[in-house]
Amino acid sequence: MRHGWRVAVVVVMALWCGPASAETGEAVLGATQDGSLESGDVVLSDTPDGLRIVVHVTGVSPGKHGLHIHEFGGCGDAGKGAGGHFNPEGVQHGYLPTDGFGQAHAGDLGNIEVEQDGTGALDITLRGVTISGGNYSVAGRAIILHAKEDDFGQPTGNAGGRIGCGPIAITGS
Repeated sequence: MRHGWRVAVVVVMALWCGPASAETGEAVLGATQDGSLESGDVVLSDTPDGLRIVVHVTGVSPGKHGLHIHEFGGCGDAGKGAGGHFNPEGVQHGYLPTDGFGQAHAGDLGNIEVEQDGTGALDITLRGVTISGGNYSVAGRAIILHAKEDDFGQPTGNAGGRIGCGPIAITGS
């Protein structure tokens, strides 16, 4: 019973503080050009494994399209208001899940595959990225859908213009 008081403190703290909760966020993708049909939704969730990002798009031309988190939450000026890729370490472009923060931008999500009917989905988890807090937080930034495939070339993947944009907002904790 020598350590019984420690157990009691942990139990009381757990009951008093309640269960730990993870933050959630969302981005609603809209077309960057008048008359375009690109749209989509992005759901973000902090998990023990990292930031889970689930993307669904519609009205997009078939094939692969680069998808990135950009540094600002603005979508004006055909998506240019989002600035460049979210790159707090100032490193080269890559694919964050395999290259890590030392060799990829924190916003490098790779590509989303769009089917012939114009719909596409992506479910990716980024280790070390969060919705808020720390060097790799994404709240207040934007998700950008590009016109072409990200070929992982330098400096930003040669993914072409910005056809979809959505600011990332915190929705809960």
